[in-house]
Amino acid sequence: MEIFAIITGILTIPVVLLAGRYNLHMFQLNTYMNGEQRAWLGKNHGRQRMLLVLLVLGVLNLVRPTWVGLVLQLLAALIAWRFFLYLKQINTKKDLVYTARVKRMIATAAVLCVLLPLILVPLLGWSALAGAVAIAAAAQFVIFMVANTLNKPIEASVRNWYINDAKKKLDSMPDLTIIGVTGSYGKTSLKFYLQTLLQTRYNVLVTPASYNTPMGIVITVREHLRPGHQIFVCEMGARYEGEIKEVCDIARPDHGVITSIGPQHLDTFHDMETIVRTKFELADALPKDGMLFLNGDNLYIESNADRYGNVTFYRSESDGTGYRASDLSLSQSGTKFTVTAPSGESEVFQTKLVGAHNVINITGAIAVAHKMGIPLAELRVPVRRIRPVAHRMEMKEKDGVTIIDDAYNSNPVGSKAAVETMKLLDGVRILITPGMVELGDDEEEYNYKFGTYAAASCDYVCLIGRRHTEPIRRGLLDSGFPEEHLRVYENLEDAMSYARSIRDEGHKFILLENDLPDNY
Repeated sequence: MEIFAIITGILTIPVVLLAGRYNLHMFQLNTYMNGEQRAWLGKNHGRQRMLLVLLVLGVLNLVRPTWVGLVLQLLAALIAWRFFLYLKQINTKKDLVYTARVKRMIATAAVLCVLLPLILVPLLGWSALAGAVAIAAAAQFVIFMVANTLNKPIEASVRNWYINDAKKKLDSMPDLTIIGVTGSYGKTSLKFYLQTLLQTRYNVLVTPASYNTPMGIVITVREHLRPGHQIFVCEMGARYEGEIKEVCDIARPDHGVITSIGPQHLDTFHDMETIVRTKFELADALPKDGMLFLNGDNLYIESNADRYGNVTFYRSESDGTGYRASDLSLSQSGTKFTVTAPSGESEVFQTKLVGAHNVINITGAIAVAHKMGIPLAELRVPVRRIRPVAHRMEMKEKDGVTIIDDAYNSNPVGSKAAVETMKLLDGVRILITPGMVELGDDEEEYNYKFGTYAAASCDYVCLIGRRHTEPIRRGLLDSGFPEEHLRVYENLEDAMSYARSIRDEGHKFILLENDLPDNY
C-alpha cells in the first residue's frame, strides 16, 4: 500500500500545478486583491468542486490510508487534471503574465505546498504522501491569497522603490507637460486620439494599451519616457476610491480630461457618488493654472463642474459653452461632423470611426489640441488619420460583411450608443453579445435595458451564454422583438456562423458587443 500511496501522490502533483496556475491566473485578473478574489470564488466555487473532493480524500488518506481511499483519490485527481487542463485551454483572452510579482508569489506558494509533505511524511511515513499532496492540491484555491498576504512587506518595498524612481525621472524633466485622462469609459480611445492630434506639433508619449494603474504608469515613465518628449498623456483608471489620487501623486498632471462618468465597476465602487468623487480626484490634483476639459454631455460631470475654475467643456448633444460637435452624418466609410470652438470658429471633420460616442471623444481631443495651440484647420488631416482603437467600434470588411468590433466595451452607456449606431446603418443589422458584467446589484437591470435598446435598433440578435444573457433576452422579447430572430449560443463561433448564414437582402452589419473576461 505504501508504494501505491507514493504513486497516487506523484500522480496528484499535476493537479497542484494546473489548479495553482488557474487560480493564480484568476488572481491576476482580479488585480491581486484578496477581497476581489474571495468575491470571485463565491460566484465561481463550482469550478473548485474537485479540489474540495480531493481535500476530503486527502484528509481520509492522511488519517487512515486504504486501498479504496487511494483509488478514489487517483480517480478524483485524474478528473481534476482534465478539468483544469480544459480551463487552461479556454482562458486565452488575456494570458497569465509571469511578472516579477507573480514569480515571488509562486515561490512563496511553492514553499507552503512543500512544507506539508516535508512535515507529515517523516512523522507518518510514506503512506501519508498521497494525502499530503491531495491537501496541497485542494489548497490552491486559497494559497495565492495567503502568499499575497505574506509577501505584502516585500511588495510594498519594491513598489515604493519603483514609484520613487519614476518620480525622480519626471522631476528631471520640468518642461514636460503632463495631461491626465480619466473617465468611466472612453479614456483609452481619447488618449490615442489625442496622441494622433498632438504629435503633428509635439513629441508625445502616451501610456500604452490600457496601462492606467499606478504601476502601469510607473513602467511607462521608467521604460519609455525620453528627454525629447514634450507631452505625456497619462491614462488613469480606478476600481476603488482614492486610486486616481494615487496615480496623480505619481504623475502630477498639469491638465486633465474627464471623458465620462457612469455605472462602471459598481461591484467595487458600490454607488455613483463614489464614482463621481473618484473621477474628480483628477480635477482636485490639477494646479491652479491647469486646464480641465470636461464632457458636457455627461450629467454627472456637468453637475459637478462648477466647483472648478479654468474649465473647458466639449459637447455633441447638450447646449452650453465650449467646443461643440454638430451636423453628424454616418456612412459606411465613417462619420462627418462639424466642430465649433468657443470663439465661433468652426471646421468640418471626417473620420473613419462610427458612432456618436466616438465623435464626442474626438471632439474632446480636438478641444485639448486646439487649446494647446494647434489651429482647427490643421487638425482636419490628423482627425482623418485617427484609427479605431482595437475592439472599440472597429470596422472590418470581410467576405462582403461589415463587422463592427466593439468587444472591449462593457458599460451601459457605450453599449447603448453602439446599438443605436446600428440603427443609423442601412442594411441587415445583427448583434452578437454575451452581456455586461461588473455592474454590481444593478447588473440584471442594465442588461435588461440593453435588450430593450437592441430591440429598437437590430434585426437579429445572437446571445452568448444562456444564464448570463437571460435579462437581455427578456428585454428584447418584452419590447416586441421577434423571437424567431433571437438565438442563444454557447460560443462566439456558432453565433458568427449563424449570422453569416442569414440571407436577408441588403448589406450585412455584425456588431460584436462586449466580451466577458476569462474570470467570467
